[in-house]
Amino acid sequence: MSTPGVLLTWALLALLGLGLGVPGEAPLNSCCPIVPRREWRAPVSRCTEKLQLPVRNVVVSHTAGSHCNSPALCLMQVQNVHSYHTKSLNWCDVGYNFLIGEDGLVYEGRGWDTKGDHTGVNWNPISIGISFMGNYMERSPPPRALRAAQSLLACGVAQGKLNPRYQLRGHRDVQQTLSPGDRLYEIIQTWPHYVD
Repeated sequence: MSTPGVLLTWALLALLGLGLGVPGEAPLNSCCPIVPRREWRAPVSRCTEKLQLPVRNVVVSHTAGSHCNSPALCLMQVQNVHSYHTKSLNWCDVGYNFLIGEDGLVYEGRGWDTKGDHTGVNWNPISIGISFMGNYMERSPPPRALRAAQSLLACGVAQGKLNPRYQLRGHRDVQQTLSPGDRLYEIIQTWPHYVD
């Protein structure tokens, strides 16, 4: 199947799987579709450091760049973030464990098991980094993106990758930054596992 066809399939799964339920409640199926690295044409990762599972901390950020609201645009955006992290910053891979698109899909970065480069030397080894693709200083992510992130968190707990009593923080809670943006920060402060 061609990449556009695969992405369309992922989008349909996201709409069907994540469009059910009430915001704030756990979805019926706790694991949302995750677009694997091969589907967004990620090169083989050069990262080798593993996280100690289950992880107790989650840090939510935003990329502060362009948002994307279709699978085709999000594929390009996640590739752009990867390129910046690996070519300009010379990191071993995209810095985030997962990226969330406004298309309602979760894009696999380093995944559950590999240490990220998202929040500095103190937090990277003990946290999962989830970044929303876009700038959320003045606007909020759409509900489908928020549901995708919440479903991802539930999936992490269900798979034993996240401690059931994990603590969620905004990027600005652990580093001097405006990330995850004012609007997204207001939203995640209402989520059940948020701590300041």
